[in-house]
Amino acid sequence: MKLRCLLAICGVLFLSNLQAQTNQEDILFIVDNDPVYVSEFLRVYNKNLDLVQDESQKDVDEYLTLFTNYKLKLKEARALGLHKKPSYIRELRNYKKQLMQGYITDAKVTDALIQEAYDRISYDVKASHILVKVSENANPKDTLAAYNTAINLRNRALKEGFEKVREEVHNGQTVFGESLGYFSGFKMVYKFENVAYNTKVGDISQVFRTRFGYHFLKVFDKRKSRGQVTVAHIMIANKQMDTVNMTPETRVKEIYKKLEQGEDFESLAKQFSDDKSTASRGGMLEPFSGGQLTSQIFEDEAFGLVNIGDVSQPFKTEFGWHIVKLYDRKPIRPFEALKPELEVRVKRDDRSRLIDEALIENLKKRYNINSQQPDLSYFVSILNEDYFKRTWVLPSDFTANKPLVKIVDEQLTYKDFADYLLKAQRQMEPRAPFPSIVSKKYNAFFNSQLIKYREDHLEEENEEYAHVVNEYRDGLLLFDLMESTIWNISESDSLDLQNFYNSHKAKYMLPKCVDAIVATSTNQKALKKVAKLLHKGLPVEQIKNLVNSNNTIQVIFTSGVMDASHQALPKDFVFKKGMSKVYYHHDAFVVVQVNKVLPEAQKAFEDAKGSVISDYQIYKESNWIKELREKFKVTVNQEALKKVKLQIKSQ
Repeated sequence: MKLRCLLAICGVLFLSNLQAQTNQEDILFIVDNDPVYVSEFLRVYNKNLDLVQDESQKDVDEYLTLFTNYKLKLKEARALGLHKKPSYIRELRNYKKQLMQGYITDAKVTDALIQEAYDRISYDVKASHILVKVSENANPKDTLAAYNTAINLRNRALKEGFEKVREEVHNGQTVFGESLGYFSGFKMVYKFENVAYNTKVGDISQVFRTRFGYHFLKVFDKRKSRGQVTVAHIMIANKQMDTVNMTPETRVKEIYKKLEQGEDFESLAKQFSDDKSTASRGGMLEPFSGGQLTSQIFEDEAFGLVNIGDVSQPFKTEFGWHIVKLYDRKPIRPFEALKPELEVRVKRDDRSRLIDEALIENLKKRYNINSQQPDLSYFVSILNEDYFKRTWVLPSDFTANKPLVKIVDEQLTYKDFADYLLKAQRQMEPRAPFPSIVSKKYNAFFNSQLIKYREDHLEEENEEYAHVVNEYRDGLLLFDLMESTIWNISESDSLDLQNFYNSHKAKYMLPKCVDAIVATSTNQKALKKVAKLLHKGLPVEQIKNLVNSNNTIQVIFTSGVMDASHQALPKDFVFKKGMSKVYYHHDAFVVVQVNKVLPEAQKAFEDAKGSVISDYQIYKESNWIKELREKFKVTVNQEALKKVKLQIKSQ
């Protein structure tokens, strides 16, 4: 759902914030009988002005054409009944449910938890703990026994030493003694995190409970977060690169030897790194923080570099062999920069319960609701032992329609709460007195109904939320239309797709290539020697032995089939069979022995299919828009358009 939501929002350029407009406003154009107002067009135009990359879309007439096409598509979507599809209704409902969380929660409580979370991710805690495992739903006898065991173990730890006791009592079944190493915020359940961060270094905490059982812990150290580093790397992938190279380890060691000889890291990355996404930038990676990368080995090596400019020894990860250079080191990002990310994490974490509790209190105040429970004795009287067996049913003479509690104008009855009790019995819970069960379930029932009331009336009570929902409503509708009409290439399109390819073959060509050996060196004299040896026909391995040694790597070779965009080839390289001249490329000298020139060739349909589909969809959409303009009459108010242009020009 998330990916589809993102596409529906980001893929639509012309979503508006609008509610219904008044009839007194100027109409800019009409699609059949549906008016589109000047105010809507101006709002959308100004909202998206900074987002468009095509300068032509800033032209009012061009933008009006695009905006009209957008309205035509929405008209067609509703004409096809896409807004009535169960999948559309369900997805819109799910989105609204997700979106409304940002509008109904208590901002003050949330902000306090976000600040606390930031403070905690700014520091790492090193701790160990002892856990006496006991279920959340354990009976009172087992719960007390686990608690007493934890208390006794803590007393022993205070006298005998925490680590000694931890190692002795760990059995991996009922008692766990674990060294946790360093961790920061969000790495542990919230209760555990609270205790860890509130315990002084060297102290043993009091016994506390989480859903796993009873714990106590010892904090050994607290340190500032490692922050963020910026590094570049040279990567040799875990594959045999070509016929003249040995193993990836051998190749990376050759490159490292050239670094030791004083050659430039960035130049070597441009020449030899297999990470194509970074090679052209000298191997530079985006800044990253601890825990952000998939490779822990790479992360540890990067953070292990101390001084700017330090270079690591070659090391291996699951992706290949790497050499890393440190360019920058920064502390953890400022609070404001991390706040949006932290807010999402807080709302998904155990600490969200605090947000929920604050929300309920605020809603009670908002709707002027008394917290006192109504008389629940009737429900206590109709419960029996079947409730613990999850087979309880309502009595035949159950009083269904009797009023129970009112939330503003919505009356909840006995039946509403009874239905909740019937569903709740499915949950595995410890046995408790009936009055306690009824009281607890009523609180949960009332809170859920209170939140539901707020959700059901949120569009009426919050204009901003209503605007965002309207944006998504149209965006999702347009996504469904485009998916079914343009993006999905069905079997019926197969012949048209093939015909489109046949008519546009000149667009789908393989570039001119060479089958060549490229020799690269910062030593021009050594490279000229290599050129002579290659010209004589000596094998590359023999040439390497003549110009390189165990202690000095003068030349690195790359071979294979390459087009003009290949990183090893100079930009002005002449595609001609035989030995090339010496070029200067990426701060090094390059000579190329071209064994064969492969001319430009036609791509087969299957090889070009991805590009063909993309081009065909553009062609298909263009024709479809023409059909929509014939189906739905569009009338533009030229006087209103003149006013729009004058207003935009004066901005």
